[in-house]
Amino acid sequence: MSQSLTKIYTHLVFSTKYRESVLHKEVQTELYSYLGGICKNLECFPIKIGGYTDHIHILCLLSKKIAVMKLLEEVKKNSSKWIKTKGEEFAGFHWQDGYGAFSVNPSEIDIVVRYIENQEEHHKKVSFQDEYRAFLKKYKVDYDERYVWD
Repeated sequence: MSQSLTKIYTHLVFSTKYRESVLHKEVQTELYSYLGGICKNLECFPIKIGGYTDHIHILCLLSKKIAVMKLLEEVKKNSSKWIKTKGEEFAGFHWQDGYGAFSVNPSEIDIVVRYIENQEEHHKKVSFQDEYRAFLKKYKVDYDERYVWD
């Protein structure tokens, strides 16, 4: 086969360090846009970006030119530098060290988009930790609770 063809939808999830609730509405829209720009620059087409005050969800089409680990490294590194320019309250900002990356069936893209759009309402009932544990269970990811949170 002479061409390399891929279409890998991925749902990325990561939180602020210690799940600090610092991503308030005043910065969210601009942050989501900035995250989308990073993804575009890496040829990972962003479909939906959202989250809540302590975490981010990115649904994107993964480029065939980049590994998931490198995408997350660039997204977190560059957005962390950027957000620190947004005010004194972000001077010590950090993302958690880890992340979750989950494959998405193309037929379920609309479901994931709605899920990301509904984060504020969703987190009135469910904590980020419980949400993340549900992802790990759904995708049958083995994990040790001692090493998931930072």
